Amino acid sequence: MKKIRAGLFISLDGVVEAPDQWHFPYFNDEMGAAVGSQLDGADTLLLGRRTYDSFAGAWPDRETAGDEDAGFAKTLGDLRKIVVSHQPLQFTWRNSEQLRGDLVEAVTALKHEPGDGLIGMSGSVSIVRQLLSAGLLDELHLLVHPIAVR
Repeated sequence: MKKIRAGLFISLDGVVEAPDQWHFPYFNDEMGAAVGSQLDGADTLLLGRRTYDSFAGAWPDRETAGDEDAGFAKTLGDLRKIVVSHQPLQFTWRNSEQLRGDLVEAVTALKHEPGDGLIGMSGSVSIVRQLLSAGLLDELHLLVHPIAVR
């Protein structure tokens, strides 16, 4: 059975929402390595629509640019990406598909697909909360930032 490993940025006062507004001053090479290691062994990336939109708006261009994070960008692009949304979606990033049906039922089925690969998650806090509540999340990595956001 596949496992799900999720990672969230979190402030000292427990804020996980909108990390793009507060976490970048604290992001460094060590944190980048920690984020990358969360996806080691992943063959699938499970994302909420907002996280997907953010990733799809940045990583394909980074891969094309060939800068220092192009390798990581290619890794993300090569992964199967499953996006959770109630709205019909059109995808521009390769290997992307929409999760169909009930979240808990669909993720349970995803975990039981053949193979023992890892399903990685980055961000997507509302989905993380639902999977925690349903007992479907196997690992949760919290990257604590030295800031009180509120």
